[in-house]
Amino acid sequence: MDKEERKIINQSQEDEMEVYGYNLCRWKLAVVSLGVICTGGFLLLLLYWMPEWRVKATCVRAAVRDCDVVLLRTTDEFRMWFCAKIRLLTLENDSFSNPKSILNKICNGHGVHLTENPAGENRHEPTKYLQTHSQQIRYFTHHSVKYFWDDTIHNFDFLKGLDEGVSCTSIYEKHSAGLTKGMHAYRKLLYGINEITVKVPSVFKLLIKEVLNPFYIFQLFSVILWSTDEYYYYALAIVIMSLVSIVASLYSIRKQYVMLHDMVATHSTVRVSVCRVNEEIEEIFSTDLVPGDVMVIPLNGTVMPCDAVLISGTCIVNESMLTGESVPVTKTNLPNPSMDVKGTGEEFYSPETHKRHTLFCGTTVIQTRFYTGELVKAVVVRTGFSTSKGQLVRSILYPKPTDFKLYRDAYLFLLCLVGVAAIGFIYTIINNILNEVEVGTIIVESLDIITITVPPALPAAMTAGIVYAQRRLKTVGIFCISPQRINICGQLNLVCFDKTGTLTEDGLDLWGIQRVDHTRFLLPEENVCNETLVRSQFVACMATCHSLTKIEGVLSGDPLDLKMFEAIGWVLEEATEEETALHNRIMPTVVRPPQQLLPEPTPAGSEDMELFELPAVYEIGIVRQFPFASALQRMSVVAKVLGEKKMDAYMKGAPEVIASLCRPETVPADFERVLEDYTKQGFRVIALAHRKLESKLTWHKVQNISRDAIENNMDFMGLIIMQNKLKQETPAVLEDLHKANIRTVMVTGDNMLTAVSVARDCGMILPQDKIIIAEALPPKDGKVAKINWHYADSLPQGGNSSAISSEVIPVKLAHDSLEDLQSTRYHFAMNGKSFSVILEHFQDLVPKLMLHGTVFARMAPDQKTQLVEALQNVDYFVGMCGDGANDCGALKRAHGGISLSELEASVASPFTSKTPSISCVPNLIREGRAALMTSFCVFKFMALYSIIQYASVTLLYSILSNLGDFQFLFIDMAIILVLVFTMSLNPAWKELVAQRPPSGLISGALLFSVLSQMIISIGFQSLGFFWVKQQLWYKVCPPYLDACNTTGSLHWNSSHSCNETEPDKIKNYENTTVFFISSFQYLTVAVVFSKGKPFRQPCYKNYFFVVSVIILSFFVLFIMLHPIAFVDEVLELVCVPYEWRITMLLIVLLNAFISVTVEESVDRWGKCCFSWAALHCRKKIPKAKYMCLAQELLVDPEWPPKPQTTTEAKASSKGNGACQVITIGSDPVSAVY
Repeated sequence: MDKEERKIINQSQEDEMEVYGYNLCRWKLAVVSLGVICTGGFLLLLLYWMPEWRVKATCVRAAVRDCDVVLLRTTDEFRMWFCAKIRLLTLENDSFSNPKSILNKICNGHGVHLTENPAGENRHEPTKYLQTHSQQIRYFTHHSVKYFWDDTIHNFDFLKGLDEGVSCTSIYEKHSAGLTKGMHAYRKLLYGINEITVKVPSVFKLLIKEVLNPFYIFQLFSVILWSTDEYYYYALAIVIMSLVSIVASLYSIRKQYVMLHDMVATHSTVRVSVCRVNEEIEEIFSTDLVPGDVMVIPLNGTVMPCDAVLISGTCIVNESMLTGESVPVTKTNLPNPSMDVKGTGEEFYSPETHKRHTLFCGTTVIQTRFYTGELVKAVVVRTGFSTSKGQLVRSILYPKPTDFKLYRDAYLFLLCLVGVAAIGFIYTIINNILNEVEVGTIIVESLDIITITVPPALPAAMTAGIVYAQRRLKTVGIFCISPQRINICGQLNLVCFDKTGTLTEDGLDLWGIQRVDHTRFLLPEENVCNETLVRSQFVACMATCHSLTKIEGVLSGDPLDLKMFEAIGWVLEEATEEETALHNRIMPTVVRPPQQLLPEPTPAGSEDMELFELPAVYEIGIVRQFPFASALQRMSVVAKVLGEKKMDAYMKGAPEVIASLCRPETVPADFERVLEDYTKQGFRVIALAHRKLESKLTWHKVQNISRDAIENNMDFMGLIIMQNKLKQETPAVLEDLHKANIRTVMVTGDNMLTAVSVARDCGMILPQDKIIIAEALPPKDGKVAKINWHYADSLPQGGNSSAISSEVIPVKLAHDSLEDLQSTRYHFAMNGKSFSVILEHFQDLVPKLMLHGTVFARMAPDQKTQLVEALQNVDYFVGMCGDGANDCGALKRAHGGISLSELEASVASPFTSKTPSISCVPNLIREGRAALMTSFCVFKFMALYSIIQYASVTLLYSILSNLGDFQFLFIDMAIILVLVFTMSLNPAWKELVAQRPPSGLISGALLFSVLSQMIISIGFQSLGFFWVKQQLWYKVCPPYLDACNTTGSLHWNSSHSCNETEPDKIKNYENTTVFFISSFQYLTVAVVFSKGKPFRQPCYKNYFFVVSVIILSFFVLFIMLHPIAFVDEVLELVCVPYEWRITMLLIVLLNAFISVTVEESVDRWGKCCFSWAALHCRKKIPKAKYMCLAQELLVDPEWPPKPQTTTEAKASSKGNGACQVITIGSDPVSAVY
């Protein structure tokens, strides 16, 4: 086998990785061991930080199937390396000697699945990856997932459960009986313990891991170096700082581990009942569950220890742990295709597709419903880290690195500082050699310059701003589980909003109903709760077609269902557990109207007996429920009126969908016009349908029938019109975002025209803007995919809308300027089906549609995620704001996802707002911008601090002097740390502005700002350093006792006589001058870089910073103008003449004036000058793809598409998915919108 082979695992998935095989090489290991000894362990550290180097340095390439070690590299933009050791799993073969039990069959052509035995045995061993001659399986573990070697595909793959490649039919036929004890034990060997283990590392392990961080290693190196140079106090101070930092970090990390461990460990080990093949019930620990086990859900509910699919009964589940949505969800048993005449037996089970039948790990089963004495059973499909909760925990334990330009630029900037340090390093060596300094001193001083140039406090300083922003967000009710994303939120330039519950009120109000009688719409009716309608099928549908349940006596469920049920005033009663067990065919849920709405019975004569047999109360029992599914956009129930023989099927959902499932003769001819009228006014419209079921359909048959058999040939009954009011703050928030040049997009599961109407009402689409509806149709009957373009008219005030002809709408042909573009603004709107077709068949058009797409309606949860990705692909920084229920994927995928949930920290989203209001979005962006600007300010300040100190030390090195221990201590502790941690306290500016903060450090204005301040600082230090030497009173070795007395007699103490050939290393005029000037320079650049408006409050409102600067400035000024003997002794300063003190003060004031003036000039004119220079030097090309595209579309006469035209896609002959787009005009008669 080729030793240079490369395998791909998790192909086409988010965690796709390349795999390389290696075997341990003894001679390489010996060489590395020698290198470790020679470098004093530094090589070992380097190999610890670099897994790729570690493996390549100690191993040789080998075939992947025979290797001892695998080297893994992610295929994403980060290209991260990991290594893992190959382990062997030995299987006991005594119980499985039957060759039939060893299957080498693969499902779907790849992956390690539970395969199905063609002989019909009830065994589904995942054993095809066993070695031919031995019962040993090779595997490795990466990020809590085991990858087993599979001989059939000659690659590693993870062990899958019943969630892939298993049909719904086989769930019932082959998995519903349970496992034998032998098969259970065998699977447990392979799948391992059903446990999501979050091991809380010991303090010692965490300490070692933290201390081995490159930053702390550099600090250790610095401390050792300073100690050898007798800078004990400063070294001790850095050690104390580092210890405090390490302890704080350890506490924070361990606290997070403990919290996650507690969250995961809650009910992780419980006793569960499972069914075995011989129908016996066995009680086992939940940790022993394996895929294929049949779990009995207890009557009083439980916290699910695995992912399982319901095969009998109904459960009410709280899924807030996964989704952040606290509304209980009804889960019904998986439809059994074999019981359905029309059923498709080949439908494969998928937890996502069949999530209404799947109980997810970590969710709480509140109540169960069961019939005719049956147990509520569920087949275990996934265990451990493969479950939905396990995947969520893995995403928290192993997060993807944050890719942000600021951090990339920060590393580049640090490299530049290292380059500067290298220059100082070389200069120090050469200078000391020329001055014949001892070798030991040369080594210490040259290395010391590196520790000065790369500031050890930089990471702590950069984190401060984010920590403060996180605290401020918490005060306004926004909780954050990913602090690094706060900075990224400062760059958001597009925000996607869910509609219902986000832009509009969560609860819908019933505006009215419009029933259908003899295929004609009746007049709208407001009051549904009246005697004339109480026994109508329309009200019966409203009373039964919902997923409401009583939890502790309180009616709860979907807000829409609640409003609808409350409007009719009916009563819902649920059977008790005792009643359900006693009666053979008891209805689990019964609804009935209030007694006052029912007419009083008037029995007469001979009819007495007959009337006595009729039910005294009108009641409807809900026999079977098919829950609402986003993909289907409908729900249905089978119900039975007490006393009647035949059952009824009721259905409600999206009007277009319901109408398509009804008999055409029952749908009014003006259905589309009436629906359009309502939706254009912003109403949410729901259609109802009904049909009588055949009398042969018994209760038992209904329990196993598929929904497709029920949901057809219905009679259309009419419409429910719900009013979805905008939240009070919505228009104002969207206006603020528009003023700040932040695009807003609506992504909703609601009707297209309703969404367009709401978009207009809330100001997302302005009255003068045009809306182009893209209706994409997939290939059908040999015809290619096509997009029909319709221009939607704006709704007149009267509400009577009519289609506008194509001549009325001005179409942009070409624009000379952006002003022209603004005059004909247009927006694209499309539904989920069209979006999917465009993604698949019109990939060339996707970026263009993303540039102006504003309304995306009828979007399924996965389509919302795809939309966020498509927007990110054109370089938008995307925010997503939703209620957390069906937006989980999009919230996670967005740069800044914020969930409007009452839960304090929904794990579904990086940010969670405690108050369900979109006003949190501008708050988050403002704080993000403030945190981002704080990061820039701190980074610039720390860079200047390094350069100023670097200049001071370099100048002093030239005379073989240096700063004193306490001088370093005063600068680093009293000045730098105080300033860094207080300058980060500036709150965010009170409103959003159109200007956006820079995304990276590498920009013209920012670099010019830093470089100009560097030059000014170095210049003034050099001025003071060289000018002091020109003074008449200057001596190489200043007087020890009375240096200020330049006129009188000098009193020298013989014991302190000074030899000019060996002057004091610290105490000299140059040192004192440089110390005072540089101390004021730190304060000056802190004030200069502490920017306020437009992203942060002015620095004078940061009281801690202002007080710190005033106190430090006063103290330094005081000891400069009025020397204190004790302070001079501690700081190793010398007394200089008063005239020179005044001179230093003038130098400091001039330095401050020039620094402030230059920075103000850069702020005011820098951007204009750099933009002008860039435009004149070369034609500026925007970096962001969406900007480039906008420029291209300015001169594209074919864009936007003209009204009533069609764009067809022709697959290229290469068959690579590329499209040739042809635009053809459609028939003006047939294409009327």
